[in-house]
Amino acid sequence: MFINKLIIGIFCLVFLNGCAQNFAFLGPAVTLANTGSVYQAGLSYGSDRIITSLTGKSTGQNIKEILQPKKSDTNFQKLVKREIEDTRKKLHFTNQ
Repeated sequence: MFINKLIIGIFCLVFLNGCAQNFAFLGPAVTLANTGSVYQAGLSYGSDRIITSLTGKSTGQNIKEILQPKKSDTNFQKLVKREIEDTRKKLHFTNQ
């Protein structure tokens, strides 16, 4: 089982490196390798495609938009968004 995961991981790293357009399929592929559930991987890929087609934005862009402070946010929402941004800066995830 470990060998299968290793082979799939190496395959993904070698053949999908720099393949930004098909990056959405990498998550379901990893899910399939970890859980062995085709249904779960298909659901993950399908939901990502549906969200992208409905909103016109990728998942990362949607999350970035959600984290932008708004005037209507409560104090708790502002605190959570600020803490997420601080954590991202500490982990150097500024442009992801």
